[in-house]
Amino acid sequence: MLTDLSIRDVVLIEALDLGFGEGLGVLTGETGAGKSILLDALGLALGGRGDSGLVRHGAAQAVVTATFDAPAPESPLAMLFDENGLEIEQGEPLIVKRIVKADGGSRGFVNDQPASAGLLREMAPHLVEIHGQHDERGLLNARGHRALLDIFGRTEPGATAKAYAGFRAAEAELAAARADIETAARDREWLEHTVAELTALAPVAGEEETLADTRRSMQRAEKIADDLAAIDDFLEGKDGGMAKLRQAARVLERIAEDHVALGNALAAVDRAVIEASVAEESLRDARAEMAYDPRALEDDEARLFELRAMARKHRVQPDDLAALADEMRARLERLDAGEGGIAKIEARVASARKAFDAASDALTKRRLAAAKRLDVAVAGELAPLKLDAARFQTVVAPLGEEGWSAAGKDRVEFEISTNPGAPFAALTKIASGGELSRFILALKVALAEEGGASTMVFDEIDRGVGGAVASAIGERLARLALSTQLLVVTHSPQVAARGAKHLLIAKSSDGTVTRTGVRALSEDERREEIARMLSGAQITDEARAQAERLLERA
Repeated sequence: MLTDLSIRDVVLIEALDLGFGEGLGVLTGETGAGKSILLDALGLALGGRGDSGLVRHGAAQAVVTATFDAPAPESPLAMLFDENGLEIEQGEPLIVKRIVKADGGSRGFVNDQPASAGLLREMAPHLVEIHGQHDERGLLNARGHRALLDIFGRTEPGATAKAYAGFRAAEAELAAARADIETAARDREWLEHTVAELTALAPVAGEEETLADTRRSMQRAEKIADDLAAIDDFLEGKDGGMAKLRQAARVLERIAEDHVALGNALAAVDRAVIEASVAEESLRDARAEMAYDPRALEDDEARLFELRAMARKHRVQPDDLAALADEMRARLERLDAGEGGIAKIEARVASARKAFDAASDALTKRRLAAAKRLDVAVAGELAPLKLDAARFQTVVAPLGEEGWSAAGKDRVEFEISTNPGAPFAALTKIASGGELSRFILALKVALAEEGGASTMVFDEIDRGVGGAVASAIGERLARLALSTQLLVVTHSPQVAARGAKHLLIAKSSDGTVTRTGVRALSEDERREEIARMLSGAQITDEARAQAERLLERA
């Protein structure tokens, strides 16, 4: 609900602060007093065109601030804020501000956070509906008629939405499967060649590391083979160290008893022979363990290079070749079994389509029944609004498959015929602005439980009518105001008398500057204003008495 409107330097308004309450608020004033400026200001705050012509002459900028009740946490408005990264504290009033500079630039804010004019326009339908004589939003927008009919008829499309989601998901699965098969079929030759190639190679996970380790060992053995042969010559050859040591030992054995030192020498040579024997044994072990077959090294290297070349070809690691082979085989198997898989998915699509058809057909029946009730309800409002000859109908027509959605298969549009025998046409085709406004009022009353914007504004809905019709309009506006905040710009005393709050818009001048002001009227002032609306510039006692009667009846 709109609680406050602050206007600074907009056209003829220098500074204005207005408070609004629940129910029906009426705005009156003489022709040319500037009632439209208020609506222009409110429209500006809600994303309307930021025209520099709105800036009061001599001012640097125009500023409009509209304050609304806090949006509900799970409301569409709250979700819109989340989508656009706006942080609105729960329970905090919603403050929408628009600034237009004299040079034409504009800025928008929501609770002091920058907001584009586009975002303000997205917010507007959730906050305020403005119905003017040539307004093409709200009920005049056929795109919203289906939702309005569903709310009126309480035809919740949840089951249809669920069935539609299942249907589209199955179709998407089928399309993806067919695309996979088409792609795989184009690649069959390459797949078969790759599978054959990988099968012949028979890669094993971890094989590269094992081959590389073996290759390094054999390459090292190859490098030290000559050194080992030389060591053999040093130790085992005819003139090798072992032969010399044994010869020395035999000589020392003959003379060791001749001197203690010779005995010590013999013992040392014996130890040397023993250690040399240990060295010989270790060398034999090393040669045995490091022995390699040059052909085995060649085979090892060939296998390693083949694995690495295949990995480079498929842009994977050598250890991933085995998994790649399994994946390629699986793709070939899916391709071979593709038609059978497609048939299963097609069956699921047919089943999901059948479920959607059933749900949407049931929804269509409920809509048709609701449309009849709505037609009757609107028809009951037309005669009192001096639209006796007019007819109203709610068209529920099938959409082509391209138009199907979670809301079903129906196109819904409100149509009218204003004269006997005239064909039905869309609401926007009505020629008379007064008729259009009254049709909108009749619809709004019939759709009184429709959960749209919490604030509605009617701009001169009573233009061109008076007497009983004006009274009927006032009575219906008051009834509508029981469920929503309603602001009405009016020239009709019958409508003005119905207001819970009465604001007077007046123009004043000091001879050099003209200003527009707005003030709330007391009961006595209100009586005078309604009397003025009844009698004109010269207010008579009879007009005051009639104003009193209107207020009493209201």
